Amino acid sequence: MTQIRDDSREMRISEDTVGGGYFKHAVYNHWDPYEDIGQDLIETDRKRSIESATSEEEFFETMQYLALFGAGEEAVTEDLAPLMVALDDINDQMFISSQIYEEAKHAQFFDRYWREVIFPVAEECGYEKVYPTDQRFFPDGYMELFDRTEAAMQELLTNDTPENRVRAYCHYHLTVESVLAQTGYYGLTTVMGPEEEDHISPSDLDTPHLPGLVKGINYIRSDEGRHVGFGMQKVQKHLAEDGVDEQIVQDTLQELMPFVAETVSVGDGVINPMPLVNYARDKLTRRIEIITDADAKIPDVEELVSLDDSPAAAD
Repeated sequence: MTQIRDDSREMRISEDTVGGGYFKHAVYNHWDPYEDIGQDLIETDRKRSIESATSEEEFFETMQYLALFGAGEEAVTEDLAPLMVALDDINDQMFISSQIYEEAKHAQFFDRYWREVIFPVAEECGYEKVYPTDQRFFPDGYMELFDRTEAAMQELLTNDTPENRVRAYCHYHLTVESVLAQTGYYGLTTVMGPEEEDHISPSDLDTPHLPGLVKGINYIRSDEGRHVGFGMQKVQKHLAEDGVDEQIVQDTLQELMPFVAETVSVGDGVINPMPLVNYARDKLTRRIEIITDADAKIPDVEELVSLDDSPAAAD
């Protein structure tokens, strides 16, 4: 007689596990890139971008930031599946399935924004119509970072070990999402938000407040706080219970940091890159400190998804 895959448990899922609890949180905090970012906000962004009278060079830099974000969301949508295959707990599998869905949703938001704001603004202002896949947007370090992330995930399909799982989490959850994405989103929402923060020093450019872009990115940042928390929990557990050497975490994150620094340093007309590089390094340092301390408590999910914009936010 054929049995179900796992008859060692009474119920299918357990909400008191990390994966089960995070999955429940993802379901209850669902958002729609179309319905929750209203057409009125998109039209406001379009109008303000046209009226801001930025130069074509400055507009290209804004496009570059959005192209980098969109491509990154698309890449992790494609690359995360091997982790779900490798995991053997249904609660973790469910959470990763929600994560893949959310990454796809993030990619959809940036695609919509390009079609409904970027293209119309370029046309109205007489700027070159540039597609978000244009290779001019992507520095070598950015490409190398995502190539390495894809390779780390693919490795799990043929050589699934605790050490390789830690490397995969370090590439995706702790570098791409925790450091690169959160740093970039923090910088852009600070500059494009209603008030500029002094610690970003965004140059003398009078950037418009774009409420549609900021609202969408804040939804994304909230999702990614949950993703980062899951990865931190898993890495900390592998170090504490599976004997994985913490030097793997140190080495992997430090090897990837130059690619992060290169990416957040693109352009200087819209956002001053140096405060962002420092912000990213602070994030990286705090992640390492928490993960490598078996007694350190990782914040609960509600704290992780909050949008505290201090440099040590979501630690």
